[in-house]
Amino acid sequence: MLNHVTLTQLRSLKLLGFADALQQQHEQADCLGLSFDERLALLVEREVYARSDRKRARLLQQAQLKYPTATIEDASFQGVRGIDRPALMGLALSNWIDTGQTITFAGATGLGKTWLACALAQYACRQGRSALYLRVPRLPEELRILHGSGAFRRWLVQLAKTDVLVLDDWGTGPMDPATRGDLLEIIDDRVGHRATLITHQLPIEHWHAWLADPTIADAILDRLMQRCRRFNLEGESRRTGSAARAAAKPHPAVQETS
Repeated sequence: MLNHVTLTQLRSLKLLGFADALQQQHEQADCLGLSFDERLALLVEREVYARSDRKRARLLQQAQLKYPTATIEDASFQGVRGIDRPALMGLALSNWIDTGQTITFAGATGLGKTWLACALAQYACRQGRSALYLRVPRLPEELRILHGSGAFRRWLVQLAKTDVLVLDDWGTGPMDPATRGDLLEIIDDRVGHRATLITHQLPIEHWHAWLADPTIADAILDRLMQRCRRFNLEGESRRTGSAARAAAKPHPAVQETS
């Protein structure tokens, strides 16, 4: 008979997978016929998988993705040019994270740039990598709050350890001097060993003017472009294009025949 005190102690030690597997073994007669070493191996394996699942859930929660359920498997490319499923899967399965590459998704609004970036970051979390989503137009206010609370340096150190950083809506909104300096620090910490995903409508040739400081702009662009893979998306907006209108159009009612 299974000792419930043992289960309680296992759960208090946070060995939740081990405890659940042990309870299941005692409910399945065929498992009781296994040797001690075989049963122990199964219990340990279950705990390892349970911890991996909890880690992935924690990483996804910490990533704060705009589209947390976006997955590369569910990506749709209907009406969009500039990227397809083989290209996306090839990118996801490559060593872009380990080599600290910059990935840019350019194009007009509504083409799914943010969704694709979130799908790649979500896949990274599923592989046990850390990620964080930041919307660039909100950065000035968020950075002011961090500086005001004295938490900026601690946040910067943590961000430097994050495997994948998503910078959404790059080039949208004004960039003040303080934010430019902080952005250079963020990018400099990542160059060559941490990956960065950037979505943008502003063409890359206009980034220098948007940053509005020649010295800092040169430094940021030099770092971002060292290892950069660029995807230029074209097509109709998924929110307002013909495909979106067709999907939103109500179906005609089916008339019953007498």
